[in-house]
Amino acid sequence: MRRTSLYEAHRAAGGRMVPFAGWEMPVQYAGLVEEHLAVRTRAGLFDVSHMGEILVEGPHALAAVQRLITNDARPLAVGQGLYSPMCSPAGGVIDDLTLFRTAEQEYLLIVNAGTRAKDLAWIQEHAAPAMVRDISDGVALLALQGPRAEAVLAAVSGASLAGLRPFGRLDGLAAQGVPVAVTRTGYTGEDGFEIASAWDHAPRVWEALVEAGRPHGLIPVGLGARDTLRLEAGMMLYGQDIDETTSPLEAPLAWTVKFDKEEFIGRPALEHQRTGGVARRLVGFEAYGRAIPRHGCEIRAGGDRAGGVTSGTFSPSLRRPIGMGYVPREAAARGTGLEITVRGSPVPARVVRLPFYRRTQEPRRD
Repeated sequence: MRRTSLYEAHRAAGGRMVPFAGWEMPVQYAGLVEEHLAVRTRAGLFDVSHMGEILVEGPHALAAVQRLITNDARPLAVGQGLYSPMCSPAGGVIDDLTLFRTAEQEYLLIVNAGTRAKDLAWIQEHAAPAMVRDISDGVALLALQGPRAEAVLAAVSGASLAGLRPFGRLDGLAAQGVPVAVTRTGYTGEDGFEIASAWDHAPRVWEALVEAGRPHGLIPVGLGARDTLRLEAGMMLYGQDIDETTSPLEAPLAWTVKFDKEEFIGRPALEHQRTGGVARRLVGFEAYGRAIPRHGCEIRAGGDRAGGVTSGTFSPSLRRPIGMGYVPREAAARGTGLEITVRGSPVPARVVRLPFYRRTQEPRRD
């Protein structure tokens, strides 16, 4: 089991460590609900150093990433990024990733921890003649999320971050004297930042953020609250909501598939789905009662088995059970009544619009 460079900091903060994707990671510190609400109302700090970082470089780098992803990297200037699925020829999602143009001929792909080895092999196979480098072992990554995140990071870095737009990246900043790169991204539905540093320097950055965040109510947050936050925000969890058996058009990710760009892996299969329509869709649902739908619970529509829950939880923000799952296209319309089988008992539910939660105030941009 691998450990990040913040393992001792997690233990000192009272983190309960659990195995996750081959890593020993904190699942919670103060408690899932407290951590969740801290991110919604103040600020939370996550260790996401288990994520993978892969560079695609050289004069053929743009062509390579265009072939690998369904989104369009052509409009990206240096310092800009995007979110995209990376698909198989059958249109299944090999992984979902964030991509940044970090130099004129250099792109950084940030991939899921559990798929890092698979992704690296796939990228190496299909990126030639561009150069591919896995730099994951040298990079630590923190996520600072919440309405007070900008104030906390500004206090540590001394930089004005108001002009940094979503999916923008700033290199050359420093936190506690440690060089860092900052992106305005996250996985919680809140404004926030992801902060990359050299692997061994992460504890100093973590300590500085915790100290600067104390007056703002910042607390460390574990994997448990990370999952409830991203589910409320309608964000996909790879391996549950999307995988190689599902396509971006079945999931609510059609906006990431750019058919007006050049050829990319999976395009013919996705064009076929677009023309003929998909047979199923991933929907969000609210359930009624106290029972909580979990991954794997059966979904029934009109008395028939319709699919399975991919993600489910009790929403700390909305105070009711919510979830996502695939259902036949005919049952995907908003307001459709469903039944979720929880511990052998039917629980009524209805299809609702995603995301479940949307922050009401956009980050300041002046």
